[in-house]
Amino acid sequence: MSSTASAKNGTWRNWGGNVTARPAREVTPASVDELAEAVRRAAEDGLKVKAVGTGHSFTSIAATDGVLVRPQLLTGIRDIDRDAMTVTVEAGTPLKRLNLALAREGLSLTNMGDIMEQTVSGATSTGTHGTGRESASIAAQIKGLELVTADGSVLTCSEKENPEVFAAARIGLGALGIVTAITFAVEPLFLLTAREEPMPFDRVLADFDELWAENEHFEFYWFPHTGSTNTKRNNRSAGPRRPVGRVPGWIEDEFLSNGVFQVAQWVGRAAPATVPTIARVSSRALSARTYTDIPFKVFTSPRRVRFVEMEYAVPRAAVTETLRELRTTIERSGLRISFPVEVRTAPADDITLSTASGRDSAYIAVHMVKGTPFQAYFTAAERIFTAHEGRPHWGKVHTRDAEYFAEVYPRFGEFTALRDRLDPDRRFQNDYLRRVLGS
Repeated sequence: MSSTASAKNGTWRNWGGNVTARPAREVTPASVDELAEAVRRAAEDGLKVKAVGTGHSFTSIAATDGVLVRPQLLTGIRDIDRDAMTVTVEAGTPLKRLNLALAREGLSLTNMGDIMEQTVSGATSTGTHGTGRESASIAAQIKGLELVTADGSVLTCSEKENPEVFAAARIGLGALGIVTAITFAVEPLFLLTAREEPMPFDRVLADFDELWAENEHFEFYWFPHTGSTNTKRNNRSAGPRRPVGRVPGWIEDEFLSNGVFQVAQWVGRAAPATVPTIARVSSRALSARTYTDIPFKVFTSPRRVRFVEMEYAVPRAAVTETLRELRTTIERSGLRISFPVEVRTAPADDITLSTASGRDSAYIAVHMVKGTPFQAYFTAAERIFTAHEGRPHWGKVHTRDAEYFAEVYPRFGEFTALRDRLDPDRRFQNDYLRRVLGS
């Protein structure tokens, strides 16, 4: 099976394996007109409609018992505009294909997340992001959108055309319509130098503001039960290109990050008492390295160990305090956490329901390997994140509802009003949207 979600005997299952659904029917439209027709037919049959990408969300944001739209035929680049420095792509295009195609054209997105299996519309609709001092999420790089709305009409939006839809639909959660094409800002292909090195947890927290300010892209992984982190700083470089060698790259990215890590997860699952020891060994296994390459080869990496994840955005000023509280909670709880905690940042943006909407943010992500009980850990972490007015990633595990979001998103009402206008009959509703947006 590939890295995407699967459908067996009519049951749809997400990548993390924690969400299943049984749609009444599946459609794979080959054009925008066919998609619009599928939406109209669903309305006639009284069925809800959801588009699903690769199923990389851990929430049931794409689940439906109505019509499941698979966008794999809506892929490819429609247009590259070198004067405007934009690229327009079909919504079902995987990020991997977009990155490869852009690189061949000597172009690149400015910033991206750390995996590229998702479709462009799935990634942007849920607010997928990397880390950046000035450069924000993938959705923040959108210059225009094409959307099939509930009545089957096609709406285009940008800063100039339907600007109120544009403000919301860039991270639209699938609630406003089905995105059929996206226009991204691009720039000439550039090089990044990555510097990865272990650093004590206390030092990272003490120097966090400095590490953030001095690097275009700073992130780190903390190994619970240890005082160790692995830091990564990505900065633009004049070159020359010095990629990771094939053998060292395989050892670091495949053997240590996926192979040994998978074995460590199995051992930790079978014998939880061994987790702190494994964590100490794992945190020491990764050594410092520096390499220079084109953006997607630096920003992204393979993820073969399946996991379930919760991630919250807290105000950037609150990140070190939040992490200290998380460490204390893990130490006192008797929990055995074998997966590193990932920390990234994003500047404030102007997207209505972006996790970084209107505030400089830091992201803290907690993971558990697929199949292990994650509730106790995630509940404890969520209690800390919400105390800091955290905003959960829309595609990752959380228990928040519309009442909570109305408090932490100043423009929440703006989004729900637009939804009332574009989808009055809730054609695109599902249980998840009912919970997070209200009915």
